[in-house]
Amino acid sequence: MPLLESIIHTADLNSIRRAAKSILAALLIGCALAGAVSAQELVLQCDPAQTAADFSLGDALHTVKGSFALKQGEIRFDPSSGKIGGEIVFDATSGASGNKSRDRKMHKDVLESARFPEIGFRPDHVDGAVAASGKSSVQVHGMFRIHGAEHEITVPAEVNLSADHWTVTTHFVVPYAKWGMKNPSVLFLRVGDSVDVAFHAAGGVAAGR
Repeated sequence: MPLLESIIHTADLNSIRRAAKSILAALLIGCALAGAVSAQELVLQCDPAQTAADFSLGDALHTVKGSFALKQGEIRFDPSSGKIGGEIVFDATSGASGNKSRDRKMHKDVLESARFPEIGFRPDHVDGAVAASGKSSVQVHGMFRIHGAEHEITVPAEVNLSADHWTVTTHFVVPYAKWGMKNPSVLFLRVGDSVDVAFHAAGGVAAGR
C-alpha cells in the first residue's frame, strides 16, 4: 500500500474509533440518566372518584356490603429502596350499606364515627419489586388506623403503574372485635367478628423532589 493511502487509511480508522468512543460515552450517560429518573421518588395522588374502601360482613342469612369514601390520599414511593410514605384517609362517617337503621347502629355502636371520624392507612415499606411500567404483585406494610387506634398490618397489593397513572387493589381482613370495637350482633342475628375490606385506588403520578 502506498504511503499516502496508508496515512489516509490510518486517519479513517482513528476517526471511526473516536466516533465509536463518543457514541459509547453518550449511551452510557443516557443509561445513567435513565436509571436516575427511574429511581426518582414518585408521588401517587389518589383520585376520589376512583378510590374507595368496600366492606362486607356476613351473618347467618346474608352478607352486608357497603363502602367508605376517600377523604384525602397521597403516597410517596421510592422504587429504588421500596420505602413508601404518605397516608390514605377515608371518611368514617361516610360508611353506608344501603340500610339507614343498620348504618346508624354501625356508626353509633361500632365505629363511633362521631368520636373517630377518620380511617387511615400509613404505608412505610413495600416488599417486592414494582415495575416501572405494567403490573406488579407486592406486599405493603404499614399502620392501619381505625376507632382511634393504630394496628400494624401487611397486605397483598396488585399495582399497575405507567408514566402518568397508577392503580392499586388489595383485600384484607379487619378483626374489628379483637381491635376493641363492639360486635353488633343481636339475639336473633349473629354477625362475624371480622369484616372483609376490598380497597381500590387510582390517580395521577408526579415526580417527587
